[in-house]
Amino acid sequence: MPKAKYDEIYLDLKRAVESGAYPYGSLLPSENTLITRYDCSRNTIRRALAGLGEDGYVQSIHGKGVRVIYQPSERASFTVGGIESFHETARRNQLNVVTKVVRFEEAVVDQRAAEESGFPAGEQVYNILRVRYLDGKPLILDYNLFLKSLVPGLTAEIAERSIYAYIEKELGMQIVTSKRTITVEHASAEDKRLLVLGDYNCLAVVTGQTFNADGLLFEYTQSRHQPDYFSFHDTATRKKKELLT
Repeated sequence: MPKAKYDEIYLDLKRAVESGAYPYGSLLPSENTLITRYDCSRNTIRRALAGLGEDGYVQSIHGKGVRVIYQPSERASFTVGGIESFHETARRNQLNVVTKVVRFEEAVVDQRAAEESGFPAGEQVYNILRVRYLDGKPLILDYNLFLKSLVPGLTAEIAERSIYAYIEKELGMQIVTSKRTITVEHASAEDKRLLVLGDYNCLAVVTGQTFNADGLLFEYTQSRHQPDYFSFHDTATRKKKELLT
């Protein structure tokens, strides 16, 4: 499915902001200028700008325009509010990445896994463990369960590249919603064996359930991050409330 025009504009402006073409604190070109540049409607421009605002790149200022509020991080930043693959995150942070599959097997969800993952007991899943290397350093452990009935045909080779790319491009399934929890946990023996933790005895752990366009759970993931190398970003806006009297 071809990307909508506003998606292309969003990505183009996002890259321009990240590259510093529009630095922190500056104003983006006016809507009229962007309409002319991209040869599109005002609504298309506003949808692209709304996406940038939701992702924390810009903020609309009444009567002034759209101000850039993005500031690059010295650490690799993983967005909490959005859904992107590991390789998409790495490209955004301009990092060299390698994924190594430690375990790839088919399994049946038992009661304990059902309670943890949200998959019904008895369902068939792909049980995957991958080590993520950034700039040559093993810094993330990804434990994945993918529902076999919704993500058929997975292989270890696909898991080394990008499972999300396979899901979207080969299977044509739309990835829509991810619910996530972030905790700090003691490092396990496996963490210490497979990751470079240095003096740390704990990790940042992001646990997530991901749903498709039909509202069906197809992925359960636990990503265990070396804490010295990562920061997690989200963007929140305060909703207007009635003043208490």
